[in-house]
Amino acid sequence: MIAIVDYKAGNLTSVKKAFDHIRAESVVTADPEVVANADKIVLPGVGHFAATCALSSAGLREAIASAIQREVPYLGICVGMQWMLESSEEAPSVKGLGVWPGACEHFPADVKAPHVGWNQVEISHSSSRLFRGIPPRSFVYFTHSYRVPVIEATVAETEYGGPFSAAVEKDHLFGTQFHPEKSGTVGLKLLENFCNL
Repeated sequence: MIAIVDYKAGNLTSVKKAFDHIRAESVVTADPEVVANADKIVLPGVGHFAATCALSSAGLREAIASAIQREVPYLGICVGMQWMLESSEEAPSVKGLGVWPGACEHFPADVKAPHVGWNQVEISHSSSRLFRGIPPRSFVYFTHSYRVPVIEATVAETEYGGPFSAAVEKDHLFGTQFHPEKSGTVGLKLLENFCNL
């Protein structure tokens, strides 16, 4: 069972429909016990980084962290991926999960923000399990004003006001800055790959 975490900030309906489309068993839940006992966890997210505060107040942060320690596969989408870092310039006082060091950054002033629409991903690690079977330089759908810089765990990059992490992956931890649930066949293939881990 895949737990799609409901913290009132995710694109829950679209994410659930995407998993239904690929016939993956999933549930939208705000129950920490369900999250803690899930086979896989998906943390979607749209909007402001500060919305992740609700994860702590609902007991979900601890449930997710505990599951990650037990090596339960985790996929963060958009803000859900940004939350994997220590913090974000969008809400400097709000702590991320801190799986990886660093902070999310705003796009530079010389490009329009938010970055909205279809853009290409450059897969930088051919061994990526998330991108298995996905053609190089595929187009995916983005909508965000803040971005994860290129870090050690980056497996795919996108260029917009400089390179940034389109996706991260290490061991059982995965994240996409783009929205796979809105990225057509490429996004569905990526979700299938996550389900088949």
